[in-house]
Amino acid sequence: MKNKETIVILDFYSQFNQLIARRVRECNVYSEVLPYDVSIEKIKEINPKGIIFTGGPASVYEEDAPNCDKEIFNLGIPILGICYGMQFMSYSLGGKVEKGSKKEYGETEVNLDTSSPLFEGFNDKNICLMSHTDLVKELPNGFRTIASTSNCPIAGIENKDLNFYGIQFHAEVNNTVNGVKIIRNFLYNICKCSGDWVMSSFVEESIKNLRERIGNKKVLLALSGGVDSSVAAVLLHKAIGKQLTCIFVDHGLLRKNEGDEVENIFRNQFDINLIRVNAEERFLSKLAGVSEPEKKRKIIGEEFIRVFEEEAKKIGTVDFLVQGTIYPDVIESGKGKAAVIKSHHNVGGLPDYVDFKEIIEPLRDLFKDEVRKTGLELGIPEMLVFRQPFPGPGLAIRIIGDITREKLDILKDADYIFREEISKAGLDKELNQYFAVLTNLKSVGVMGDYRTYDYTLALRSVCTTDFMTATWSRIPYDILEKVSSRIVNEVKHINRVVYDITSKPPATIEWE
Repeated sequence: MKNKETIVILDFYSQFNQLIARRVRECNVYSEVLPYDVSIEKIKEINPKGIIFTGGPASVYEEDAPNCDKEIFNLGIPILGICYGMQFMSYSLGGKVEKGSKKEYGETEVNLDTSSPLFEGFNDKNICLMSHTDLVKELPNGFRTIASTSNCPIAGIENKDLNFYGIQFHAEVNNTVNGVKIIRNFLYNICKCSGDWVMSSFVEESIKNLRERIGNKKVLLALSGGVDSSVAAVLLHKAIGKQLTCIFVDHGLLRKNEGDEVENIFRNQFDINLIRVNAEERFLSKLAGVSEPEKKRKIIGEEFIRVFEEEAKKIGTVDFLVQGTIYPDVIESGKGKAAVIKSHHNVGGLPDYVDFKEIIEPLRDLFKDEVRKTGLELGIPEMLVFRQPFPGPGLAIRIIGDITREKLDILKDADYIFREEISKAGLDKELNQYFAVLTNLKSVGVMGDYRTYDYTLALRSVCTTDFMTATWSRIPYDILEKVSSRIVNEVKHINRVVYDITSKPPATIEWE
């Protein structure tokens, strides 16, 4: 949205940088994450209502510690420092930061001064997540202490005249009781935000901007049938109608029956120009013998683009390629200074040469929950909007090792049974993502009078709000038992089923 209120989040290598951004948006205020060394000119250009310094693993007194331009403290903009961010603020303004005598990690009781606008509406004690070794030893001039713990006498600070605040704990995580309320207090009590970040406004502004940008030109969109590309497709269709052509590449790596379902919904229900390309043989040929996960992703991303180029030539000049990239895709693909966790085919998998004038990514700044809200605003049916996420490379990254047609058929059937039983049990809306993984491990089993040596199948299910962190789902044993029994009895070449009980982190949601 043009001229929208913005909170700038300066990232000092925090593992929670995007979580902070998401919490701000939950409070109906737009947030943008920028590297700590962004120029003052860029910040002035954005003209934010407030600035948040994230945490980070460094010590502020180290020679190579990350630090931003000190001019930021002269802009007259409210600032909230979290963990390292509070230490950086204190150190930069003349305070003293030292290594503490005791480390403080985990949920901790914090004493709060509720006269501070940051803690309005709180009791004088609150459970908060601490994660630090260093601490503020002496306050800068003009600051006072507004929070403390038994091991950390200065766990919160404020300077009301400058509108500078700091907390040693992490308000953005679920472990901090009512942590979002602290962020909300900063946004509304201190930054005086009005809260203009709502999906209805985003949809209206996006449609207007897309019409202006595209004009009467032709647009090609990669439609997978997943939530992201589906929302992008309908958003573009609302903006430019029949100028949009959606190419649905059926690479043979979709879930059971999914190709026909996708075609029916978008061709018949939404009346969108749809070309279905049956390219299973082509993709399987390219993937033959490939076991390395990143290589699989790169191959699939490359083939997607090549298919689009070929189809574009058939339908005439195409000026824009649309992709359903969303914010976590960008972050996890190692943009900026973030570590590469995996390359999403929408981001890291793009080849160097793309035969289109421009790429449009209308959802690039949205988190998954915001994409779903956008979908509902666009009138997309709930069954599609709340469909669980499915990776662009499809089942290619749910088959460990090389990919064959036989393995694909095995996984499709097993995954279908798992999803069917979860739905029958009424858990499909409680669990955020659940699927089967065909491992490359074979083990000995017994079926009837015969000894078998077949595949081990892993079941994976997680509960999450942002897909950046997740906990494994506590599916009742009787349901898991039924799923296991059905798979072993109904799907050939599987004789063992295991359940993944690892959260994210330390694991990722997908296995590859």
